[in-house]
Amino acid sequence: NDRMKKLMLGNEAVARGAYEAGVRVASSYPGTPSTEITEFIAKYDEIYAEWAPNEKVAVETAVGAAISGGRAISAMKHVGLNVAADPLFTASYIGVNGGLVIVVADDPGMHSSQNEQDSRHYAIGAKLPMLEPADSSECKEFTKRAFAISEEFDTPVILRLTTRVAHSQSLVEMCDREEVPLKDYQKDIAKNVMIPANAKPKHVFVEEKLAAFAETSDLNREIIKGKKIGIIAAGISYQYACEACPDASILKLGMVNPLPEKMIRDFAAKVDKVYVVEQLDPVIETFCR
Repeated sequence: NDRMKKLMLGNEAVARGAYEAGVRVASSYPGTPSTEITEFIAKYDEIYAEWAPNEKVAVETAVGAAISGGRAISAMKHVGLNVAADPLFTASYIGVNGGLVIVVADDPGMHSSQNEQDSRHYAIGAKLPMLEPADSSECKEFTKRAFAISEEFDTPVILRLTTRVAHSQSLVEMCDREEVPLKDYQKDIAKNVMIPANAKPKHVFVEEKLAAFAETSDLNREIIKGKKIGIIAAGISYQYACEACPDASILKLGMVNPLPEKMIRDFAAKVDKVYVVEQLDPVIETFCR
């Protein structure tokens, strides 16, 4: 491979993914373990990067940039998503024009946080797709994929990191920046103004938009090694499962919302016993049950 590879933190790799995806605007609020994402983004002259007064303003700035046709990203820690929830839940119904990615970094173990909440509940509640990378290489690639999914399905996409992924290093392949043209803004009150008459038909759309995609996406993949034990895991929990049970078959989930029901059923049928390995709340376990 003649492409250059570099050892990167997960946060740095997300920034690199934003650069390569042609992002134009980054508006964030600092908070460990997410802070370095925007600090690294600010080093790319092609991206306008700013700290906002809080996470709500950061997301609203990114939403505005996306509606006007440019790809935009906003990063925060898990408790910051509480502050940003108001515009985020409505942006789910409005959709995007240019791609929009919200990066949230959870902190299992509370290394630098006042609580241990699980941001996957926000993706479920807001009916938004959520991707969860397991290493720095996936941080970059999943960021780029998130923008593609955002524009294909007209939706914001949440990228979830956890502390160990955000602050660990692995090799990342460097690629060129994709210069994505600004999309034209079209005045569309039914799409962009969520009064009840416009919101009601959009509810059906947000329920259905990604269910089929999750079943066929290569973001989710099986690693079949044996029939005795099967493990379902995502993010850093996948790495732990590989180390602890090297002979187990694994269903690695890169998309943690929506979850692929048929794929999970098919995987479970191939093994004698299934374990779910995840941090914080039993989100995948509850779905499987």
